[in-house]
Amino acid sequence: MSTYTIKDLEQISGIKAHTIRVWEQRYNFLQPKRTETNIRSYSGEELKTILNVSLLNKYGFKISHIDKMSTIQMEEKILGLNQLDAQKEKVVNDLIKDMVSLNMVSFERQLDNYIAQKGIEKTIIEIIFSFLERVGILWITNHINPAQEHLSTNILRQKIILGIEKLPNYVQTPKRVVLFMPEGEFHEIGLLYVHFLLKQRGIGVDYLGTNVPVVDLKFLTEFKKVDFLFSHITSPAKNFKFNKFLDQLGQIDKSIPIVLSGLLIQEHKGNVPSNFQLKRSLSETIDFMNSI
Repeated sequence: MSTYTIKDLEQISGIKAHTIRVWEQRYNFLQPKRTETNIRSYSGEELKTILNVSLLNKYGFKISHIDKMSTIQMEEKILGLNQLDAQKEKVVNDLIKDMVSLNMVSFERQLDNYIAQKGIEKTIIEIIFSFLERVGILWITNHINPAQEHLSTNILRQKIILGIEKLPNYVQTPKRVVLFMPEGEFHEIGLLYVHFLLKQRGIGVDYLGTNVPVVDLKFLTEFKKVDFLFSHITSPAKNFKFNKFLDQLGQIDKSIPIVLSGLLIQEHKGNVPSNFQLKRSLSETIDFMNSI
C-alpha cells in the first residue's frame, strides 16, 4: 500500500504542511503514523480525506464543522457545491482518489463524462492539466507509486493524443518545433502535453517522440530547416548522463535554439551553451511558446 509524506499531501492538496500539522493537533480527521525518526506517514485513505477537507474548506466550510462530518457526509457536501471552480476541482480530486485506489474504470469514466459535457480541449485544459500539476506527473514523478503512474498516464496519454488530433491543423507562424526525448527516456506524457499546447497556439510541430538518438537529431537538422529543438526529460534510464547529453546536443548546428524542460532541468546547476534554454517550470515553458 502506498504511503505519502506531508510534503506529498501539500503538493497534491494545495494545503501548506504547516496548516496540516496544526489541523492534526486540533482535529481528528488525520491520524498519521510516524516512523522511528518521528517522520509522518499518511495512507491513501488519509490522502483522500485531506482532498475532501481542503475542497470543503476552500468553499466556505469551517474546519471545526468538517471535523465532525463522516466521510459520507463530506462527499454529500462536496456534491452540493455549486461553484464552477469547485465542480472542476471535485473532478480532479476524484481522479486522484481513483488513481490512489487503482480504480482505472472510474478514472477513465470521469474523463469521458467531462469530455462528453465540455469537449476534449476543455477537458485537457481544465482537468488533465490540473491533475498533472497536482500529482506531479508533468514535471516530477516522486509523489506516486509507479503502478499508479503507469495506469493513469496511459489513459491520459490516449486522451491527450485524441485532443491533439481534434485540434484544427492551422499554423499561425512559419516556425516549427521538433519535439523529442533522449535515448532511454520513455515518460511521454509531458512531451505530449507540450505538443498539445504548441498545436493549440498554431505552432508547427515535428514529433519524434521517445528514445531518440542524438545522431538522428543531427541528421534531421542537416536535411530539414529546424527552428527549435525541444526535449522534456523526466526520468531517463539509470545510465543516462546529463552532461554527456548536453555535449552531444552541442555538436548540432549552434544556430538552432535547444529548449530543455523537466525534472533534470529543474535540478541542473551548471552552465549551458548560449543556444540552450532551460525551462524549469511549466509557466516558463508556456512563456517560451508565447514568444515564438
